[in-house]
Amino acid sequence: MKRKKKTLSSLKKRVKRTATGKYVHRSSGTNHNNGCKSSRRKRALHVPVSANKTQANRLKKLAPYK
Repeated sequence: MKRKKKTLSSLKKRVKRTATGKYVHRSSGTNHNNGCKSSRRKRALHVPVSANKTQANRLKKLAPYK
């Protein structure tokens, strides 16, 4: 019998999979050291981002059933 793959638990809360199969996540760099960033840059960081091809392949392995 093959063993089931386990999903990385911390990833469940941080990444969502869309109907088309893309992975959507939050941008990094939003929590601290914001004083030097412009308002426009900070606003742009709060928009959800889809993972690129390399990241998506990694996410498939870490969250196989999501």
